[in-house]
Amino acid sequence: MFSFKVTATCSDTRARAGKMTTAHGVVDTPIFMPVGTLATVKALSPEDLAACGVQIILGNTYHLYLRPGCTVVDLFSGLHQFMGWDRAILTDSGGFQIFSLAGLTKITDEGARFQSHIDGSRHHITPEAAVDIQQCLGSDIAMCLDQCLAYPAGETETETAMERTTLWAKRCLSRWRQIADDDRALFGIVQGGMMKNLRKRSAEALVDLGFPGYAVGGLSVGEPKDLMLEMADFTLPLLPSDRPRYVMGVGTPEDLVELTAMGADMFDCVLPTRNARNGQLFTDRGPVNISNARFREDRRPLDEHCTCYTCRTYSRAYLRHLYTSKELLAYRLNTLHNIHYFLSLARSMRQAITEGRFASFRKEFYRRRRPEN
Repeated sequence: MFSFKVTATCSDTRARAGKMTTAHGVVDTPIFMPVGTLATVKALSPEDLAACGVQIILGNTYHLYLRPGCTVVDLFSGLHQFMGWDRAILTDSGGFQIFSLAGLTKITDEGARFQSHIDGSRHHITPEAAVDIQQCLGSDIAMCLDQCLAYPAGETETETAMERTTLWAKRCLSRWRQIADDDRALFGIVQGGMMKNLRKRSAEALVDLGFPGYAVGGLSVGEPKDLMLEMADFTLPLLPSDRPRYVMGVGTPEDLVELTAMGADMFDCVLPTRNARNGQLFTDRGPVNISNARFREDRRPLDEHCTCYTCRTYSRAYLRHLYTSKELLAYRLNTLHNIHYFLSLARSMRQAITEGRFASFRKEFYRRRRPEN
């Protein structure tokens, strides 16, 4: 049965460590979830992910619904068997993809009607359908269908989307209780744009519904970084302390540290995988652009303190050669390192919280982040 327990807290911030029990293992929080949009984290195998310390990945309901579709996934009784992954999976609801494809979408209280970006076919996703699709996918954590808005958005538009998200949450929960098992969980998503009064109303309405976990949605949609952090800092304390808190779609290493300090437990972002394919690699000293000419004859590992396979085995010169030559191995080695870095950061934060030194860890994290000579 799905459960969550806080195991340690920070006396100087709202940071906390916890354990989230799923049908596919215990997930230690705070945790970063690599994005596996189409039942794969780009360039990596499930074995690669496990070696990096990944405990839970994210799958995309919208994309998996369109391709390969539930008919195929049903043959394997869900995503776990389909993709050969025996640890936890969270699936998003598709709300963000519906938002990002606004030109192909019409949204009403009933649901979202949209055209496939693949072949132009027409589809209708209701809150109930979003739950049914995620039931087919067999994820350990499913998300309610929500309406996300771009920044900036007016108060009337934001209030309408917030109220619609609450309406959909009620319908999702009703459907979930009809069909889902107790070893899986459905999370509600707080919306309300960049308006604190609407965020507060959204959070209160969702808490009253009694979800086993909650997400802060509608961030990283074009707003300035300081506004994103302000909204998260305001919203997170509104959510129950005995339930996992998930900030969706963020972010940078700095975001993870700051949001953990605010009391967030779960994060996802395409940043480590996407940036790996663009030649940007993350280290404690800050990002490294591996295509830089100064690495042409550099025999050192990317990060001398990193224990990932890439850093243990290859030089900066070789990584630069692979990337500038557009060799496929570059994408795998770069992605391995970035995923390992993000998971190591999460693990270091958990350890610091448990040992009562998160505040000093946070200071040291920023002290180390200076460019190399």
